[in-house]
Amino acid sequence: MSNKVKKFSFISVILSVICVVFVAEAAAPAAAIGNQQFFWWIFLIITFLLPYGMVVAELGTTYDSDGGLYDWIRDAFGDRWGSRVAWYYWINFPLWIASLATLFPDILGMVLGVEFEIAPVLLIELAFVWIVVFMSFSKVSDSAWILNGGAVLKVLIAVSVGGLGIWYAVNNGFASDMSPHTFIPDLTNTNALTYLSIILFNFMGFEVICTFAGAMKNPSRDIPKAIVLGGLAIGAIYLFCSFGIGAAIPADQIDPDFGMIYAVMTMVGEASPIFMLICIVFLVTLFANMASWSFGVNYVADYAAKHGNMPKV
Repeated sequence: MSNKVKKFSFISVILSVICVVFVAEAAAPAAAIGNQQFFWWIFLIITFLLPYGMVVAELGTTYDSDGGLYDWIRDAFGDRWGSRVAWYYWINFPLWIASLATLFPDILGMVLGVEFEIAPVLLIELAFVWIVVFMSFSKVSDSAWILNGGAVLKVLIAVSVGGLGIWYAVNNGFASDMSPHTFIPDLTNTNALTYLSIILFNFMGFEVICTFAGAMKNPSRDIPKAIVLGGLAIGAIYLFCSFGIGAAIPADQIDPDFGMIYAVMTMVGEASPIFMLICIVFLVTLFANMASWSFGVNYVADYAAKHGNMPKV
């Protein structure tokens, strides 16, 4: 019998899905597609998100362990491929955390109204990385507050950006052309099509939840329901947040890295307390996002190591 203390309620599982899968900073690149994004969001929710979620839910409820996709691949193709997948899955994490670390000093500088020199920038980036590392040391069953809190803050940001977009459009008009033909997908627009991979990426992460199965009260019941409900909520959140960004900044001028932050700045002003608050909350969600993913990738690597398919370090 497992010695783990199972603390995840069904609500916590849904919030974990949102915390892991919804990436606030990824809404801007999708908004750069323009009004065509709404078609592609809905199309990919139906053709990718729901089928992918159901596949993951089926596999996740079959394997009540921390191995996640490592177990799935190892049982299907053997230890060699299980080992490779565990490594590939883990190695994306340090690369991703480094990319988010570079965002942190710039956004913090916007809040404080300063431009950091290279030494403070490096210190801030290293501090971000190591805080996430130390957060990931705890068991996921004892860290529900990180996942729950991160999900709530992410939803608040998305709702705020979408709401501000409506307010801005009512008072100033839409920054983008809202003619009906702009919502029809243009398959000849290669620039827009290149961003479709961003939408697909925005839906990835359900497999992370399956590594939490051992910390759930009833994974066979909770995982499928949470993936469906959480997935639909995530799709709606992305749509609303992307709408808010597009309302303030023309699609061809959206910065893929700071698009959401610049959109809020445009709508309320750089000196506005609302802008500063959203920036601070956004920075907090970066910690939650990385910590939630660290639980998944580290669990998979640790599980593979215990089964002799990763170095025991």
